[in-house]
Amino acid sequence: MNEDYKFNYERISKTINFIKNNFKDQPSLNEMAENLNLNAHHFQKFFKQWIGISPKKYLQYITLECAKEILSNNEISLLDTSYEVGLSSSSRLYDLFMNTDGITPGNFKTQGENLLVYYNLMPTPLGNLLVASTKKGICSIAFYENEKDALISLQMSFKNASFIKIEDDIQEKAFSIFNNVNNINYVKFQLNNSPFQIKIWESLLKIEIKDLIAYCEIGKKVNNPNLSIATSSYIHKETIRFNVS
Repeated sequence: MNEDYKFNYERISKTINFIKNNFKDQPSLNEMAENLNLNAHHFQKFFKQWIGISPKKYLQYITLECAKEILSNNEISLLDTSYEVGLSSSSRLYDLFMNTDGITPGNFKTQGENLLVYYNLMPTPLGNLLVASTKKGICSIAFYENEKDALISLQMSFKNASFIKIEDDIQEKAFSIFNNVNNINYVKFQLNNSPFQIKIWESLLKIEIKDLIAYCEIGKKVNNPNLSIATSSYIHKETIRFNVS
């Protein structure tokens, strides 16, 4: 490892730890940049070059994971959860869930109670694909080998929801993206800054330094065992060399 690379690795590791330790204060881009003695523009560029997503998007992911952990306790309200993770209102918590997972915090808290989930399955050049959606948007995308196992996995994610097999407009757009083999860059563009990207990084950030892991293993960690092609495509696009913890 050359000195410049080691230096930048240490800087991005410092940034990751800063966000993890201070996410409840919801630090601004300028505050995160000051932690590395950079201006906001150069910090944003540096962070995205190394991590593949913006600092704001990573902060949202950390905040969301903490909110999910808190909401698993049924005695805590959405408003109290919002305050606990550093958000000013329950509406901001709502936006956080919708922009990342495509479900409301209430849906998550009740495990899909009174939620109607539409799903469909279709072969694509990358493998068999299951796409599930609600009226709010896509809530699950998964590649699979066994259809029965794929449906069980989906149902376990929303234990109290109702499921209907039907293709709606939202799913049709998702299928069209994965079937667009003539323009792979278009597919990557559509996935950029998406829940797919966040989930991949969720797995990468849990890998210890010096550990080796196959793309298919990352796919398993995001509940998509056959995601190795899409995963490797995204990782190589973002020029990720090794994980930062």
